[in-house]
Amino acid sequence: MIKKLSLVLFSLVAFGLLAACSPSAATPESVRSMSVNGIGRVTIVPDIATINIGVRSESEVVTDALDGNTAQANAIARVLKQLGIEDKDIQTSNFNIYPSERYDPMTGQVEGRYFVVENTVNVTVRDLSSLGQVLNAVVEAGANSIYGISFNVDDRSAAVAEARDLAIQEAKAKAEVIAESAGVQLGEIININVYEGSMPIPYYDAKGGAFAAEAAVPIAAGTLTITMECNLTYAIK
Repeated sequence: MIKKLSLVLFSLVAFGLLAACSPSAATPESVRSMSVNGIGRVTIVPDIATINIGVRSESEVVTDALDGNTAQANAIARVLKQLGIEDKDIQTSNFNIYPSERYDPMTGQVEGRYFVVENTVNVTVRDLSSLGQVLNAVVEAGANSIYGISFNVDDRSAAVAEARDLAIQEAKAKAEVIAESAGVQLGEIININVYEGSMPIPYYDAKGGAFAAEAAVPIAAGTLTITMECNLTYAIK
């Protein structure tokens, strides 16, 4: 019985060794490949602007600070609607109520306490020709903090598609040049990655409500560059 069991075990081990050494069990050779990158850029003119508008109120009584802030915020909202800004383009981005202290600059001792109310909204302006007028109007209505203006494009799909095509074309051209120089032939594309690169956004900083003026504030939107990047991996014949 022991001899039969030993023969069976020996046969199983021998069969395993033969299977491991057979051609069908061999690891296939890895496919030779080459990766190239391409970048596509499209310059466009912005057609919308986003303004970050804030109202900051202070009072020793929290309800007074809140009431004063609410009145200013409502006045700004009314002005924006009068200028044609729709409700969907006015969005609260920050609202804070917190206590603070006043210090004697000579002694550093606390000489009083008060409450601060901050209300900040993001406003989208779709008519850039009215941007300066909007800035003046909100300051006159009570806005005392404008943290900046960013420009963008409402519909970027066409520009993104064009930049993507340019990125792919550049990657293909690079692959052909490299293959010719290296003396190899390109096979099929085995991997494609396309993604959006960084897009610098023109930004105008104007803190502290410095827009109060009789004439509309001149703001130049400039241009935007939409960037798409592509990585292609080719099999090499």
